[in-house]
Amino acid sequence: MILKNLRIMTMDKAGIIGRGFVEFENGKIIALGEGEPSGGEQIDCGGLTLAPGFIDAHTHLGIAEDSIDFEGDDTNEDSEPITPQMRALDGINPFDRCFSEARAAGVTAAAVAPGSANPIGGQICVLKTVGKRVDSMILREPAAIKFALGENPKSTYHSKNLAPVTRMATAALIRETLYKARRYAEDLEAAAGDDELDPPEYDIKSESLLPLLRREIPAHFHAHRADDIFTAVRIAKEFDLDLVLIHCTEGHLIADELSELRVPAVVGPNLCDRCKPELREQTFENPRILSEAGVELALTTDHPVTPLQYLPLCAEMAVRNGLDEYEALRALTINPARILGLSERIGSLRPGKDADMVLIDGSPLSGRVRAVFIDGRLVSGELR
Repeated sequence: MILKNLRIMTMDKAGIIGRGFVEFENGKIIALGEGEPSGGEQIDCGGLTLAPGFIDAHTHLGIAEDSIDFEGDDTNEDSEPITPQMRALDGINPFDRCFSEARAAGVTAAAVAPGSANPIGGQICVLKTVGKRVDSMILREPAAIKFALGENPKSTYHSKNLAPVTRMATAALIRETLYKARRYAEDLEAAAGDDELDPPEYDIKSESLLPLLRREIPAHFHAHRADDIFTAVRIAKEFDLDLVLIHCTEGHLIADELSELRVPAVVGPNLCDRCKPELREQTFENPRILSEAGVELALTTDHPVTPLQYLPLCAEMAVRNGLDEYEALRALTINPARILGLSERIGSLRPGKDADMVLIDGSPLSGRVRAVFIDGRLVSGELR
């Protein structure tokens, strides 16, 4: 299929194509450029805007189901504080109606994470937002390990009379677990190189952390307050981890430091109330300040805190508060794709990449979504 007469936001080296076309086949973009295409089935889009499918790098989509209380909430395994072996994949219901709502708004991929009740919550996966079987929707799994600092672990375990009830204990439990996993990895390696040594007894928690320690996947640290952000940085340095900051609510207070550290930030949710003390510095100016400081920025709804279909609205609100519009679009497309290790497949439009695209009447952030494609298939809206 060929779509023509388009304004194309490639989010790639080609930049913005004022009047162009895109051709796709078997789920992939095979041609893209300026002017008129030749041959094939062509649809004239009348000057509409084409953008890459939007991506939210931090959600609880399908694992915290819509309109269902405990029975459909599989976000937090808070029976113990350290659960790296939990896989978000095993708790996702792809029939949750929020998937279709997300698609209708142009969100074609989302990272799904365990919640933030535990200092180490489990394994994050990245999915396309269409499908009946979660296994066929996977883009990357595991994509990261979820960690949490600050109020959430404290408030969860204070009522249980278990550690952690302080920030000190939260950090200590994380360090203890990472140290044990590192020793486990060293013992496995030693046994593999020496027939006289027995390998360590299987430990599912340590096994789950091996890709993290090998830097095959990053650590996603839930951190709102500036002091918690720097604790995440400290632990990542101690164990040589690739770090991604999630929420980063007080990032605007330390933007210069974060720029020097070159740590990416997935910022939000901002379209919500300040429901706990560590959100009191929440502001829609945070994305602008971080972006202007040079921090690699993605925006998140933290669905269901803010419903996922409002991801473009969150970006538009950031623009109203000073964020450059093109940078806001990057924060919904190529930046989260890069942060999630998927920039070779999604996040921009060029030949060879997945045909995940949004056709919009007007501005990419505030215009009306007319059609959404995932893997070249029309999954929402219509073509006229």
